[in-house]
Amino acid sequence: MTDAAIVGWAHTPFGKLDMPDVETLIAAVARPALDHAGVPVGMVDGIFVGAFNQGFSRQGFEGAQVALTMPELAHVPAVRVENACATGSAAIHAALDFIAAGRGRVALVVGAEKMTAVPTSVAGDILLGASYRAEEAAVDGGFAGLFGRIASHYFQRHGDRSEELALIAAKNHANGVANPYAQMRRDLGFDFCNTVSDRNPFVAPPLRRTDCSLISDGAAALVIASRDVAADLAREIGFRARVQANDHLPLSRRDPIAFDGARRAWRSALDAASLTLDDLHLVETHDCFTIAELIEYEAMGLAAPGEGHRVVREGWARRDGRLPVNASGGLKSKGHPIGATGVSQHVMACLQLAGEAGDMQLRDPALAGVFNMGGAAVANYVSILERRR
Repeated sequence: MTDAAIVGWAHTPFGKLDMPDVETLIAAVARPALDHAGVPVGMVDGIFVGAFNQGFSRQGFEGAQVALTMPELAHVPAVRVENACATGSAAIHAALDFIAAGRGRVALVVGAEKMTAVPTSVAGDILLGASYRAEEAAVDGGFAGLFGRIASHYFQRHGDRSEELALIAAKNHANGVANPYAQMRRDLGFDFCNTVSDRNPFVAPPLRRTDCSLISDGAAALVIASRDVAADLAREIGFRARVQANDHLPLSRRDPIAFDGARRAWRSALDAASLTLDDLHLVETHDCFTIAELIEYEAMGLAAPGEGHRVVREGWARRDGRLPVNASGGLKSKGHPIGATGVSQHVMACLQLAGEAGDMQLRDPALAGVFNMGGAAVANYVSILERRR
């Protein structure tokens, strides 16, 4: 068990936003998160900003940008953290380590990314920085092409699961209708997601547009506090466990459909929490592509290898199923601003556990799992969150 707890949060809508840069996105969530927590600015001991950047913006040094909106924090230690698509979770872990080391009692974590200010072709090349360029940079379709290859390998081994991928997309888009922060709040339906058309073309066969998450702008923030500070505040969402497990960067050096790092992270987190998957009430998982969610069902232990199709066919991951997965709509509906994603996933889980999820709210959840991965299941983070208060 980790003594530190999440005590407050904030979240912008995701999408193509009018906010011009990361600085304004940070400003939109940093102070509101502290206000939500009921924590004065003067109590913040450390600042951890997750931002992938890699060319999305010429202005780097994102850790120092929090103080631009709150000058009171100008002398508080601040760092920028990057770990591909798991950048937000990496920032959370850095904050938890900071508190566990006794260096501070309150940490402000912000994840932010401005992706839509560059052309789509440029964004695609930037995202390839989360792959092993020496071997994978020439893949047609960029990062979608990598996951297209993963899907093809999966289909070769376990049969064509295009319909199940469409079921995942339809589930997450239906869930996203209730999420006020989601970029695409439209129930697209199974037939649309399962049909290749002018509006839903192949992006990287066998992946269609509806199988791919969206390029997005957005930010999310958490306030994390030591147990003694949290005891005096209105909310306390604890970490029953939190684990990171890595895998080889090049897909050529591992089984590309095993997601072994994700499997290790889930197994370690559940063991550390003294729980089984059956004890969880919801999971927010990293559906950057629908094939990722399908394989993640198997990595978390919800289905045996090659049997992930049963999870969607039999409705286990639906809001009313055995284990609701991505009740927020996931990255598929909500959007995927790289630096913000891991923080956003934790906010979505906290909203559920605190009973503050509005139209997304599930029935009285007490335990949630969060899975966030960097690259093609290279950096894998699992949090097991519990409602303490």
